[in-house]
Amino acid sequence: LSGLMLAITAADFQYHDTYFVVAHFHYVLVPGSVFALMAGTYYWLPKWCGKMYSERWGKIHFWLSAVFVNILFFPQHYLGLAGMPRRIPDYSPQFADFNMISSIGGFLFGATQLIFAGVIVHCIFASKTKARRRVWESAIGLEWTVPSPAPYHTFSEPPDIDENMVVHAHEISH
Repeated sequence: LSGLMLAITAADFQYHDTYFVVAHFHYVLVPGSVFALMAGTYYWLPKWCGKMYSERWGKIHFWLSAVFVNILFFPQHYLGLAGMPRRIPDYSPQFADFNMISSIGGFLFGATQLIFAGVIVHCIFASKTKARRRVWESAIGLEWTVPSPAPYHTFSEPPDIDENMVVHAHEISH
């Protein structure tokens, strides 16, 4: 919703070149791109390595990331509304508390990504749970019809696919 505020010319006149713009920009980019990359990794990791990761640790990673990304960027809206300009080497002492909260959120968000790295490393090297052919209930498509991890030469000839995305079993090379 901060984008709507920036789209109003009269309001944007006040927010222009403040930390409010920084907060809005990063609130859109980090959850929109970084969280999407993490979600894609969680979705495809079992297919890539043929092993399942700990969903418990995946959920812990997600919730800590969600909390800390909000601690990181939400106070920056208040800094902008209070008049803190962007692109400055130092800021007034009146902005110190919210900057400290934002910095703590940033460090904790970064530290939480060590959990993400640990989930990936554990999945690849130490997980004993084999991934099924179709790991997720809603997973449809050719990639979910072959074993996990997918063999190098997945299909010996182009698969026969019907209108429901069902691949006929005799087409799959093992």
